[in-house]
Amino acid sequence: MKEIEQIYFNDFGVSFYWRKNDTLLTDRIQVIFKETGFYFTREEVQHFACIVNEMYDRNHCDGCSFRNKCHRFLLKTPVSEIDLAVSAQELIDIKDLLEGTLFTVNLNEYINNVCRN
Repeated sequence: MKEIEQIYFNDFGVSFYWRKNDTLLTDRIQVIFKETGFYFTREEVQHFACIVNEMYDRNHCDGCSFRNKCHRFLLKTPVSEIDLAVSAQELIDIKDLLEGTLFTVNLNEYINNVCRN
């Protein structure tokens, strides 16, 4: 029996739905990266993606000798008590993970709900 249904993955992390008693639990999305797991609603994933995009837009490492490998960003999360120290490359990887997750969730919803009409 498969306990999860993968939504999206990259080299940095993975997102998936949990399955319980052969029922897919789609009200929350498990997002795991950097040895940390978040169990978010879709709205919280969207909020987190916005936070990451804002951080990405404000911070560039052009000309930096550390070449995206320093831990110089304090990334806020939708959980007010949790912030993450991330490098520029990790920020890019988190951005990809969240955007890929949201794209897949929205595409599946469109295919399964809107296209059936």
